[in-house]
Amino acid sequence: MNKLLVRRSASFDNVVLLGSRLLLAWLFIHESVTLITNFEAASSGMAKMGVPPPLFVATVALQFVAGIAIAIGCEARLAAAGLGIFCLATATLFHTNFANRNELLHFDKDLAIAGGMFMLMIRGVGTWSIDGLVRAKRRGGPAPVLKPEKRSGGLLV
Repeated sequence: MNKLLVRRSASFDNVVLLGSRLLLAWLFIHESVTLITNFEAASSGMAKMGVPPPLFVATVALQFVAGIAIAIGCEARLAAAGLGIFCLATATLFHTNFANRNELLHFDKDLAIAGGMFMLMIRGVGTWSIDGLVRAKRRGGPAPVLKPEKRSGGLLV
């Protein structure tokens, strides 16, 4: 394959992965900051839905910490797995009144976000990330900004 084409493809992959990570992360970072700044009201609202305060705090922490991890690409596969499972749980525990169009929409969105998180978990974050820098350092070289990532069976190595 043409060397220039491979470089452009790898660069494009990294741009798309970075943009996708930031879009997914923003949702959780924004929501966690909103919950923190309105902690009393949010906590009491969640308590009415059966969520005890310690679980509410853990949920907010998960959203914030995992969102940051995905944004910067540090242990992002683990963070994506956690948020994917969180989205599945949210959909099945809180958005099952399908007679309400809004609840059905939230259910569908949670499933779609979970799918995105699981794809990120499998695909990885690319070289433009903390994980990419660590991988490059372990290999003994500078971070490969424009070099293609080695693939094995379609997955990043």
